[in-house]
Amino acid sequence: MPIERRQILKSAGTGLAALTAAQYSRVMGANDRVGVTVVGVGGRGKSHIAAFAKNPGSEVRHVVDIDQANAEKAVAYTAERQDGMKPKEMRDMRESFESKDIDVVSIATPNFWHALSTIWACQAGKDVYVEKPASHNIFEGRKMVEAARKYQRIVQVGQQSRSTPHKIEGIQKLKDGVIGEVYMAKGLCFKRRKTIGSMEPSQVPPGVDYNLWLGPTWPRAWQQNRFHYNWHWYWDFGNGDIGNQGVHQMDVARWGLGLDELPDNAFSEGGKFIYDDDQQTPNTQFAVFRYPEKMLQFEVRGIHTGGESGILEDSGGGSNTVGVLFLGSEGYMTMHGRGYRIFMGEKRTPSELFQGEGDETYLHADNFLKAVKSRKHTDLNCDIEVGHVSAALCHMANISYRVGDKVLFNPSTERFIGNDEANTMVSRDYRPPFVVPDQV
Repeated sequence: MPIERRQILKSAGTGLAALTAAQYSRVMGANDRVGVTVVGVGGRGKSHIAAFAKNPGSEVRHVVDIDQANAEKAVAYTAERQDGMKPKEMRDMRESFESKDIDVVSIATPNFWHALSTIWACQAGKDVYVEKPASHNIFEGRKMVEAARKYQRIVQVGQQSRSTPHKIEGIQKLKDGVIGEVYMAKGLCFKRRKTIGSMEPSQVPPGVDYNLWLGPTWPRAWQQNRFHYNWHWYWDFGNGDIGNQGVHQMDVARWGLGLDELPDNAFSEGGKFIYDDDQQTPNTQFAVFRYPEKMLQFEVRGIHTGGESGILEDSGGGSNTVGVLFLGSEGYMTMHGRGYRIFMGEKRTPSELFQGEGDETYLHADNFLKAVKSRKHTDLNCDIEVGHVSAALCHMANISYRVGDKVLFNPSTERFIGNDEANTMVSRDYRPPFVVPDQV
């Protein structure tokens, strides 16, 4: 006869009896929860930890970071959110991928590591939640899609807007014709960025595995203002603000336009103004993509600026205007992190502000875990194919900016037409053994 649950508790003695309800739930249900490793546990990595630790369907079992100080802090941070249950601390993600305790890999590394870590995880039989932008270049994004499909893995990209209730509601209203026919969307990334200064190479800090951090890129001397967060502003590591904050708004813009495919053209202009420092990417940038019946525009401003169309005021003021403006035949809609508003007719009569709420990262991770359980990538709010297209738009804009001209593109081959210089930026020269392969 089966042993009664109360008999198990009784035989366990004071050990289980001393546990809190939450701790007991974790002990008794450990085998039912998805085991998670979080790779890259700096800023966004902590948000990943918080989301998966909070979800009753998952448990953070490993934290991985090439910076020992980051990893140690993350262990304590995780334990606080898992009733004292500490994850294992690791330096090399491959060690974690080999573990049978891990079902899901959550990636919050710098952009240039996203593709390789996702592909390795898929090959190891793990499902993946990867931060935005999905890839560092167009080639990588396509290889990530191929790996997900080949190994039948669930891969969600961290464009949380796709799981945000007020944005889902607002996009549905656009589809229902609330402002008539939507013909244009403009993404806004007016985010204040201060100078990173100029620095000379120096010694690698203790506890940092710099060689492993460099991964796919070629060796160079350590420089402090190329490391934590500031790697975003170097072409070898990041994609500027259009591919950092901006990819969120790029994704919402094309979502609202109902565009699932890449365009056959891109043009971007701008520059790095005011600051004479080590940053390579532009702090001021404008991009436009012309589709047959619609247009997608994007603008980055990193220096002092006002807002646009009331988005700054509706989103709480401050120094940043981050959102999307949708233009239709009967009116327009503004959408941002705090809500959306509709303006109708010749007089631009405003609606109330439809406000949003909820933890976007938690909601997005929860959607991912549900798809992990169902084994249907179509259940994902932001499948890797969706993330790839939005990231590729940012890459196309950056390539146009770097070659200094409009570029023509073949969406079927994902190559540029008649522009050899642009095509050299579709992929990169990888450092063995950190190579994103042609055949995944």
